[in-house]
Amino acid sequence: MCGIAGIFHLETPKPVDPARVEKMCDAIAHRGPDGSAVWTAPGVGLGHRRLSIIDLAGSPQPMASTDGRAMLVFNGEIYNYRELRAELATYGAMFHTDGDSEVILAAWQKWGPDCLPRLNGMFAFAIYDLPSRQLFLARDRFGVKPLFHASLSDGSVIFGSELKALLAHPLLRREVDPLAIEDYLAWGYVPDTRSIIKGVRKLPAAHSLLLAHGKPMPEPKRWWDISFADRHKGKEADLEAELLHLLGQAVTSRMAADVPLGAFLSGGVDSSSVVALMAQSSNQPVKTCSIGFDTKGLDESDYAAQVAKRFATDHRARKVSPDDFEEIDTLVAMFDEPFADASALPTWRVCQLARESVTVALSGDGADEALGGYRRHRFQLNEDRLRGLLPQGIRSPLFGSLAAVWPKADWAPRPLRAKSTFESLASSSEAAYAKSLCVMAPGLRDGLYSPDYLALRGDYRAEQPMIELMRGAPARSGLDKAQYADLAFWLPGDILTKVDRASMSVGLEAREPLLDHRLVEFAARLPDRMRIRGMDGKWLMKKAMSRHLPDDILYRPKQGFVTPIAEWFRGPLAGEARGIAKGAALARTGWMVPERVAQMAEAHIGGRSDHSRALWQLLMLEKSLTRLGLA
Repeated sequence: MCGIAGIFHLETPKPVDPARVEKMCDAIAHRGPDGSAVWTAPGVGLGHRRLSIIDLAGSPQPMASTDGRAMLVFNGEIYNYRELRAELATYGAMFHTDGDSEVILAAWQKWGPDCLPRLNGMFAFAIYDLPSRQLFLARDRFGVKPLFHASLSDGSVIFGSELKALLAHPLLRREVDPLAIEDYLAWGYVPDTRSIIKGVRKLPAAHSLLLAHGKPMPEPKRWWDISFADRHKGKEADLEAELLHLLGQAVTSRMAADVPLGAFLSGGVDSSSVVALMAQSSNQPVKTCSIGFDTKGLDESDYAAQVAKRFATDHRARKVSPDDFEEIDTLVAMFDEPFADASALPTWRVCQLARESVTVALSGDGADEALGGYRRHRFQLNEDRLRGLLPQGIRSPLFGSLAAVWPKADWAPRPLRAKSTFESLASSSEAAYAKSLCVMAPGLRDGLYSPDYLALRGDYRAEQPMIELMRGAPARSGLDKAQYADLAFWLPGDILTKVDRASMSVGLEAREPLLDHRLVEFAARLPDRMRIRGMDGKWLMKKAMSRHLPDDILYRPKQGFVTPIAEWFRGPLAGEARGIAKGAALARTGWMVPERVAQMAEAHIGGRSDHSRALWQLLMLEKSLTRLGLA
């Protein structure tokens, strides 16, 4: 796990100043505290910050191929590198290290861009091929590891693991992409389709980019996609056995490390499954860690302790106060772009705890997206069944009329909140799912925007890219399309960004075994009823893990990391809430109507409405714009 950065001159191979690349790397020093180096040649410069995980002393970067014809900087881990190394050796490849970096170089020299489907891992890397004078950038299938890039006025392209690295280059213009504001308020993060800074792009997950001197900037090329278009034909028992095998294989492959290794353990299904399979494959106690909260209703530490006891793990737990609002500025600096997933705070805390005893931690991320574990998946499945009974021409006016007259009751239990259900049924499957994922609904966003911003935004709506993604998905059902959108849009933009920045901020490598592509490809072919049955999501996974985990772990209500932002904004952050409307950064943009922001804050503080998520978004946006000097 590391940080990478570099400069490549597209037009002519001008000299690259090593000090400039070094400065870009220094901006992401937290990603690689164990070493740094820079390599330059005419028209190119590559920089690297290293966090040593495998082959601690023998794989420094930037790394040259054995014949000196290619140079690599690499962030991530390749879990099948030993198998690839053996295969490449049969073709005559020679190796001088015991790590995975040299295997990537040899694979590139043997197969070129076609090496990517052979790599099982999480990665973002850059290879400069000296004979062809080309720079090859690539990102892993799910976007576990990030990669930003931008074209500059001097004809160069810069890239780096985080936006910080690009911001360290003096020629990068700091100008807000106004459409990123619409995206951010809708999702709570800036998705991979955009960046907060105009002109900065994120290489999408499962894409590569091949640059050459003297040629124009190309568009990224997709090298892998997940398909939900086919279905398994086997018996349920056989599919259960295969799923369990793939789960074990995924976990075991991610346990290779030359440094202390452990796991996050929340006591939920996913992290508990990972720990159970780690314990099965380990000849010593698994190191686990969990964070508990003092607030009743937020604390899952008893469940984590139950799992730790069951598998005799070396468990470390810590109770923390959820009232860590003083760390807001730390979170802003960690993410660069505005990021409003409030669970980033406890995620960071558990990463801090893990780093005290391990350098690598396995997480349970990815199972909900791959196996249908979210409540919204159940709603999508059931609503699509109703949509299938009535044609759009009848359904839309019928349920639209009911939604218009039904009272809004956000305070009520979900079965009584029929208004949102009627609105969903009146919409297309894709539009309804996109809206269900929104943190700030379209109407609320529109009410905050000034006339100037509405004119600037034009016809664009944040939901459009997700709707288009779902409509073009290789899928058979509405559930397929929802999970496809989660894997391609939500997962890299929110969940994986959160874990990457939180873990790397403390020099910890987080690995996601439940995102092994073989496991996800298998899950995508499961019939709907084996993903969701009744009220149970991840149905086949729970059945497969029933021999390892008790029912009160497998079937208790799902609960994620929670931060009490509603209480914060009615208590210690009430002043911050009131100050959002007067914030200098937002005021300078002229994109919001301050009076409407102030009304929202007062309604929340007074207990008349719960606008905590919207206020958190606006607070993080104000602080991010201020820190980046973008307003």
